Amino acid sequence: MNLIQIIMYVGIFVFAGTGALKARTHHMDIFGGLVIAFATAYGGGTIRDLLIGVHPVNWVNDYLALGLVVSATIIVSFFDSDQIRFKRTIFFTDAIGLGMFTAAGIEISINNNINDGYAVVMGVITATFGGLLADVLCREKPNLLKRGELYATVCAIGGVIYILLKHLGIEKNLGLFICVCIVVSIRILSKRKRIMLPEI
Repeated sequence: MNLIQIIMYVGIFVFAGTGALKARTHHMDIFGGLVIAFATAYGGGTIRDLLIGVHPVNWVNDYLALGLVVSATIIVSFFDSDQIRFKRTIFFTDAIGLGMFTAAGIEISINNNINDGYAVVMGVITATFGGLLADVLCREKPNLLKRGELYATVCAIGGVIYILLKHLGIEKNLGLFICVCIVVSIRILSKRKRIMLPEI
């Protein structure tokens, strides 16, 4: 198993946990939690694979990934019901998932002969569209569309830096690690410092 696969599996587990936590805040049962966890973990990667022509899409026949989604949902079901802690946990797991899926989405796209610019776009889609789908299913305003939120923006920043590092000859695994750290750090910092994009 290479680093990109490890990042993908960790990202799936983290995003599945984020989705399950979101389902918990809406008082869903275990099946509803699995649906939201699945959508969060797989939504972005599925859309990416459909756009770049990967068949079958990434999760088909992958029992390990499915097991990670189920495991994350079961673990979340044992959490207590502190809503403030839930929201804080969702934010941090979501930030980590954003970083991991951005890096993985870019690398998978490049490996499928997508050029650098569109690979960054695919990285952003991989990282954000699962959460978008989960928010829609939960009838929430998606983080992707909230006023001023640095959400997809942080993925794009991390993705561009990753591409630049590749062209500078930085070792791939180090570049992936830096990309993840940049996305997570900027996401957390922007939320704490209330850094926002200007309104249209």
